[in-house]
Amino acid sequence: MLANAISDGLMPVAEYVRMSTDHQRYSTENQADAIRAYAAANNMRIVRTYRDEGKSGLDIGGRDALKQLLADVRSGCTDFKAILVYDVSRWGRFQNADESAAYEYECAKAGIKVVYCAEPFDNDGSPLSTIYKSIKRSMAGEYSRELSTKVFAGQCRLVKLGFHQGGLAGFGLRRALLDEQRNLKGELNIGEQKSIQTDRVVLVPGPPWEVSTVERIYRQFVRDGKSERQIADELNAEAKRTDLDRPWSRATVHQVLTNEKYIGNNVYNRTSSKLKQATVRNPPERWVRCDGAFEGIISLELFTQARQIIASRSLRLSDAHMLELLATLWRRAGTLSGLIIDESEDMPSSTSYQTRFGGLLRAYALVGYTPDRDYRYLEINRSLRASHPEVVAQVMQAIRGGGGEVVQNAGNDLLHVNGEWTASVVLARSQIGSSGNLRWNLRFDTSLAPDITCAVRMDSSNNHPLDHYLIPRLDMGAWPQRLGEDNGGLIDGYRFDSFQSLAELAARTPLENAA
Repeated sequence: MLANAISDGLMPVAEYVRMSTDHQRYSTENQADAIRAYAAANNMRIVRTYRDEGKSGLDIGGRDALKQLLADVRSGCTDFKAILVYDVSRWGRFQNADESAAYEYECAKAGIKVVYCAEPFDNDGSPLSTIYKSIKRSMAGEYSRELSTKVFAGQCRLVKLGFHQGGLAGFGLRRALLDEQRNLKGELNIGEQKSIQTDRVVLVPGPPWEVSTVERIYRQFVRDGKSERQIADELNAEAKRTDLDRPWSRATVHQVLTNEKYIGNNVYNRTSSKLKQATVRNPPERWVRCDGAFEGIISLELFTQARQIIASRSLRLSDAHMLELLATLWRRAGTLSGLIIDESEDMPSSTSYQTRFGGLLRAYALVGYTPDRDYRYLEINRSLRASHPEVVAQVMQAIRGGGGEVVQNAGNDLLHVNGEWTASVVLARSQIGSSGNLRWNLRFDTSLAPDITCAVRMDSSNNHPLDHYLIPRLDMGAWPQRLGEDNGGLIDGYRFDSFQSLAELAARTPLENAA
């Protein structure tokens, strides 16, 4: 096939298509039709197809076709010179845009270009196309985040109505299926799921021997003073197993003693594992609950007593003790900072001091420590804050002058352009270095996670913009935090003298695509 492609003068290319289960309009057939039309219009011949059906784009796990494509590229024995993909989102909705870029870079390093057929830009490596591609990658990841948020909101609503959402019932309990009129349809076994969208799941008491075992665990812990380990050992000696047919451990006994579902409360979001990220424990204020949702098998009094026993184990440092530790650290280190506090193994975290005393500066004052302050620096910062709205207005005027639409968030000044991507404008204060040359320190609005940062370098007087850099979110982590007057060709390729650069970028985002 490769010989035929060469003989007829057509470039041999591969196509990669992916259909996720949540977006049928991106069916692999539709993608393939668009890719073949693109290939025909650009003198290309498709010699190989990589197809992932019904696969999530959040990570590469389970995407066997993409993994095979990358393996073929790494082998250096491919029979194609480019890879055609419908759009950036079909390559992947990776939550870290660096991952998407890394896979594309592997292909580029092997001399194989990735072409996004349905995108309004040519993937030619120019600064503006690189910035635009970064925006699209961020948007692809954002779609998954927004969908996750909507699904989570629906789950929270059902929890508040008293329905069980996900997870096993737990020892002593079972999942029961209700129809839309809340009539009982039967119990679900482990691994079984509801098949009708309008059906709902609640928890009900399990087999009598399991219920009596739960009651025994509470009695032995509260009234007999036995530890979780002692209770687990007794249950194992009697050959009693958990609901998963496993031996008891201290942790499984502790879970029974601390889970509110045993008093009938429906509690959700105690842990989070969204978008295939690592599981994290959430603070109680983020839990979603419906008290009295199910029939409890333990009395509230007994459950409260068990909780009080467990809570009494945790020793809480007094304010005086925390301040004593802080003062000792100051004497030992000669100075204080959040980093110094967090790096000291025998100290509470800096966050603990902030929470307990209303901020680190307040805690410092209570031990008599006063940080050094550069008041000239503070004065210049006040001047820059005063100049910031004017510079943002200039940016918005340029975007609108180029035919784009831009809206400013009143709460954080984030700019929303054409309803598709966001931009943050930051001002970099000029300083005179030891060599006598100007330098600028960059501070990104990482909490806002803008798709593009417009980093404006101020002139030597810090009164007027000198020039600016357009920095995609993809590059923020690797971007130098300090700039000089000359920063090399690669970095200065993102430097622009006029805000017209943003107008041109906005013009590449058709308004009809914003819906």
